[in-house]
Amino acid sequence: MSSETASRPGTLAKTALLTLVHSNLLISLSATSVAVSTIVLADLRLEPIPLFIVFAVTLFVYSFNRLTDRAEDERNVPGRASFVERYGRVLLAAGILLYAAATVTAIVTGIPGAPAMIVPLAVAVLYSVFGVKRILLVKNLLVGLSWGMIPLGVGVYYEALFTVDILFLFAFVTTALTIAAVVFDIKDIEGDREEGIRTVPLVVGVARTRHLAAAASALLGVVVVSAVAVGLVHPQYLLLVGYTTYMTGYSLTARVDRTPLFYGLVIDSEQILLAAGVLCTELLLS
Repeated sequence: MSSETASRPGTLAKTALLTLVHSNLLISLSATSVAVSTIVLADLRLEPIPLFIVFAVTLFVYSFNRLTDRAEDERNVPGRASFVERYGRVLLAAGILLYAAATVTAIVTGIPGAPAMIVPLAVAVLYSVFGVKRILLVKNLLVGLSWGMIPLGVGVYYEALFTVDILFLFAFVTTALTIAAVVFDIKDIEGDREEGIRTVPLVVGVARTRHLAAAASALLGVVVVSAVAVGLVHPQYLLLVGYTTYMTGYSLTARVDRTPLFYGLVIDSEQILLAAGVLCTELLLS
């Protein structure tokens, strides 16, 4: 067997993974996984409608963002920029159709928060068109809050918005994704410098950013343990400590020269891994 043939399965696997990452399918599955974890941890019944809405909204928002960020991506992630150049408009069209379908579904099924379906579009426009991403930490907080809206949306759907579980998960997801957004800025440091976008790695340096993100992740784990210890949330929430440990690990190993698969697969898969752990634990407990 030639070396070229031997390496072909690995090349095909890498191409498939990059397609998942660049097409925003993986990040959409990750967002859906946040909804799954929220539903299970909050002891609610899994239903397809909220999962579809989260997937559709995420695919639309990220497809829109990829097209508006092409100039930065050409410097930071040229492979993604090339992919978006070829398939970006098709993916955006699919995202728009799914977003419209999700909005119609929310209205037809009488979900109380249906008018809030306009919020993801407003966030996407604020982030990419009005330059909010250029303000130090504001873009990271916007990303964190956008993901934190997933548990809130679950709470609205199940009419459980002001329960301890939903509010705790809102705070947890918002914090965790804000940290992840800061770590993601490490890979974009060169393009952000040229575009005049102020980010934490540009202001405090890459090494200090890694340490701050790792410390914040560890502290978030301590908060989870404390919440379980005082009886605020169920002991099953200790699974989130594994999540924060994972966050600490990738924060400490993030570098400018890491491949797109590190940021787009290792980091963006964290929510999928958490949902898998939550579902497995739920099955064992039941």
